[in-house]
Amino acid sequence: MEGHEVCKLARLEDAHWWYRERRHILGRLISGMTPGRALDIGAAGGGNTRVLLDAGWQAVALEYTQDGALAAADRRVPVMRADATELPLESGSLDLVMAFDLLEHLVDDDACVREAHRLLKPGAPFLVAVPVDPKLWSDHDVAVGHVRRYLRPELLDLLRRNGFDIERRFAWNVLLRPVVALRRRTSQGSDLQDTHWAVNAALRSIITAERYLPIKDLPGVTEFVVARRR
Repeated sequence: MEGHEVCKLARLEDAHWWYRERRHILGRLISGMTPGRALDIGAAGGGNTRVLLDAGWQAVALEYTQDGALAAADRRVPVMRADATELPLESGSLDLVMAFDLLEHLVDDDACVREAHRLLKPGAPFLVAVPVDPKLWSDHDVAVGHVRRYLRPELLDLLRRNGFDIERRFAWNVLLRPVVALRRRTSQGSDLQDTHWAVNAALRSIITAERYLPIKDLPGVTEFVVARRR
């Protein structure tokens, strides 16, 4: 993702309905886990890293871009700059690795998953979120530097062939998928922009409703996976 897009994300994510709900999901995923050392790969402004820090994890945000690293540092989030496919950390040193909206930016996504496997202790979790369904490909994907949108079997195979067992997976942003599909057919540039407070509140209500509905196997906009190092 280009630096200016990272800066827009960092500016928006505290209040934006999409990012607020993702932080809630992350909080649920780590609930019950014993805090330890964690790495948030592709952390941008560090919004998700702060969820880990608030839960007691010794977490570090990792960013490739200078703009992202500076945005995280401005928020007093521990941050380091590195390439996600060549991580300068000791093997078997981490208790959790997460990569939310990262793998789709990498030409060699296998290399990043292998690095996550190398860094994790046996049995430790790898939390992943990616955009799904190539039919939703749009100018937004181009603007934010996506290489691909995944099909669910492709994502699961990526993780399995690089040493992970799938513990849990679920679709997200199911209710709003038709709206996203319609918008993406007509919009130009990225969706990282200010949303009117009333629209933001309405979308937040809809996405919050997904917590309580049995729709996590239906087609969505994002796929979440909890994998474990084999």
